Amino acid sequence: MELGSGAFGHGGVIPRMYGYKNGNTSPPLNISGVPDGAKSLALIMDDPDAVGAVGKVWVHWVVWDIDPSTGSIPEGSAPGTEGTTDFGSAGYGGPAPPDREHTYVLKLYALDARLGAPAGSTRAEIEGAMSGHVLAEARLEGRYSP
Repeated sequence: MELGSGAFGHGGVIPRMYGYKNGNTSPPLNISGVPDGAKSLALIMDDPDAVGAVGKVWVHWVVWDIDPSTGSIPEGSAPGTEGTTDFGSAGYGGPAPPDREHTYVLKLYALDARLGAPAGSTRAEIEGAMSGHVLAEARLEGRYSP
């Protein structure tokens, strides 16, 4: 399974408009190679570099129950049920590094079940619900500076 974006390549610079303070629009994403048997997809975006700045991996986006036939997610769209981020609200929260360039990681999971979790669920709750249901994973990384 593969996850990509027309806005930036793997390891590339995420354009400013996708930043939390510069439009806060989710980037367009492309999905391919979803395995047969997938009943849904889940997407988690986080900032592992935040550990040095704020003391924890910062969660920027949690989305689940995405249709497995989805081949692309348009810019600024919510493709499934959205959870609460570390900004304290549901939906996309773009890159917002406080100190230096950070690497942001988008992880896509193909699942053998729909999660049916309520909107606003946290990353921990979604990861718990996904346990034992992951068929495949893909990741896309991008960099963003303050």
